[in-house]
Amino acid sequence: MIRFDNVHKTYKTGTDALRGVSFKVEDGEFLFIIGKSGSGKSTIIKLITREEKPTQGFVFVDRFPISKMQRSLIPVLRRHIGMIFQDFRLIESKNVFENIAFAGELVGMPRKKLIQTVDIVLSVVGLRNKAAAMPQELSGGEQQRVAIARAMVNDPKLILADEPTGNLDPQTSESIMALLEEINRNGTTVVICTHDSNLVDRMKKRVIEIEAGRIIRDDMDSGYTVCAVAPHAEGGKS
Repeated sequence: MIRFDNVHKTYKTGTDALRGVSFKVEDGEFLFIIGKSGSGKSTIIKLITREEKPTQGFVFVDRFPISKMQRSLIPVLRRHIGMIFQDFRLIESKNVFENIAFAGELVGMPRKKLIQTVDIVLSVVGLRNKAAAMPQELSGGEQQRVAIARAMVNDPKLILADEPTGNLDPQTSESIMALLEEINRNGTTVVICTHDSNLVDRMKKRVIEIEAGRIIRDDMDSGYTVCAVAPHAEGGKS
């Protein structure tokens, strides 16, 4: 699904965000990417969506070298990726149904199919009774569920989540993660960048830890911290 091959990213400011990062994510995996602010987590997300290009190395999605992708093909790539953000990014002037439908409208989904699809994803996230509600009428957890439903509309192979529980209380965070885990069980690859140590510890998924632009840990069935961190090597999924 995803492969980074010796990826370096240096921004115009001179900041080295990533330094020789290599890893693979298989179809259907659930992965946490963790690390302090500025460690390079968000840069990885931006490279996968082609918001940024690597300075050196290659990024592959579905075996396609997106780091060399023509700009005209970037929207096609993004149709197969569902994005979830910490700040929800809902359109305040649209109701729940319209916010979710907007993702399908962007790719030209036929109206009849779009209505059916929105109804299905609203059921999946438990918000069928909120279809006519405006974003400001929803709790933070409900807004994040709308964002997840929007990410699901185009039936993506991959969902990327950047701090999806950052603005939520612990109980709501758990319900959001349970929802993402259920989506993953149905075959969608899920990659989450997070600082939420409690959720990472509880879920025991694969964990990649980034420090100063380098992978220092890549462990299966792991938590946010380990007793001893070994230097990154050609183990795990790297």
